[in-house]
Amino acid sequence: MSAPRGEFSSRFGFLMAASGSAVGLGNIWGFPTNAASNGGAAFLFTYLILAFALAYPALMAELIIGRHAKANAVTALRGLATSQASRALGTTVGFAGMITVSFILSFYAIVSGWMMAYMLAAGADIVGADALSSWLQTPGLTRDSLFTVVFMMLTIAVVVAGVKHGIEKWASRLMPSLVVILVALIAYVMTLDGAMDGLRLYLVPDFSRVADTGLLLSAMGQAFFSLSLGVGTMLIYGSYISKRENLPALGGMVTLLDIAIAVTAGLLILPAMMVALNNGIQIYDDQGGLVAGPGLIIAVLPALFEQMGGAGMLVALAFFVLMTIASLTSSISMLEVPLSYLVETRSVSRRRAGVVLGAGIAVISLIIVFNFNVLFDLVVSLTTEYSQPLLGFFFAIFAGWIWNRNGILTEIKQGCEGAEYGLFWRIWPFYIRFICPLAILAVYVQMLFA
Repeated sequence: MSAPRGEFSSRFGFLMAASGSAVGLGNIWGFPTNAASNGGAAFLFTYLILAFALAYPALMAELIIGRHAKANAVTALRGLATSQASRALGTTVGFAGMITVSFILSFYAIVSGWMMAYMLAAGADIVGADALSSWLQTPGLTRDSLFTVVFMMLTIAVVVAGVKHGIEKWASRLMPSLVVILVALIAYVMTLDGAMDGLRLYLVPDFSRVADTGLLLSAMGQAFFSLSLGVGTMLIYGSYISKRENLPALGGMVTLLDIAIAVTAGLLILPAMMVALNNGIQIYDDQGGLVAGPGLIIAVLPALFEQMGGAGMLVALAFFVLMTIASLTSSISMLEVPLSYLVETRSVSRRRAGVVLGAGIAVISLIIVFNFNVLFDLVVSLTTEYSQPLLGFFFAIFAGWIWNRNGILTEIKQGCEGAEYGLFWRIWPFYIRFICPLAILAVYVQMLFA
């Protein structure tokens, strides 16, 4: 017999866990620079429309499938199958999702380890431990390996504690802390010279870019990826939702929270980058685009913090605490995907499953660390650019074409009486059946041939 399944004890707990999964490192450093490079507010406007018109329906598909099945992704998709072929497809998609999310976590742990190292470096600067701070900020096999393993140990510790006492408990603490630190940092950065230039770069629309296909595809991809779609994380979290909850409302809240935090992060990152430029720090790459990704976090912003003197130490500490929190809330949702499969289908305890899986992923991370130049970008590209969009496509196919409409409506009506008369049911079935698969496929094809 498999172990009893956990369940979120409150709506707040689910919202914090789900939004924590969605709000990760990529949202905080990727979304703002993506917006600034694609027409500022023109990108934001397009992103907001696509997030609710396309990403929200795809999110709802995972939540509905998950709560209906009350099971891991493989079991859930198999349960929806209506033929041998669809059962085989469900098995393939479920396992592919687990493999993909495990490899995503393997490189995510490396970057998250960097965030922890810089966080401790900021603390070392405050107490005057200059030698320790220098070691923590210098890339190296020892440092990177150590903090990758430490981060994975933290992730394992949260996940093995269970849904209520692990994931929900820590997400409910970490996410409000993330928001408080983010707002405090924004308030401080806005007092610095150059911050207003960053706001204009971010919020003033370049309407000449609205018809740009690149902007549309970029906004579409950001909308899907920022909500952790396609690898089963939201399906798993959906499986832990009570049957009493209103799923369309919950999905809307998660989407709003994710969008709000991503947009708010732009009010920090872009002004901070322009402050850095104002202080003589290079913020553009060799191709003339804004520095994004790890380069932004480990090069541009630390250089800015260093120029701020004593205040910069405190700002650096707060910022890297923010980044570490964002890392952990996402990583626990990733590890939960394969862990739930082992616990439910192989009668393995959460503790043993978490340790075995976490150790296995840590080994993959260390292999990447020791072959960084060859493997890191390759793993990132294969998982996030190719595998994830394709998996999202098949999740939409299951919800839109394989699972019958009556079964879907019955599930939605649990917690949402009269759902068949509401706006959600009038629109969502069409979107998930036609619009979402085509949109995801368009993103996939664009990335494939870019």
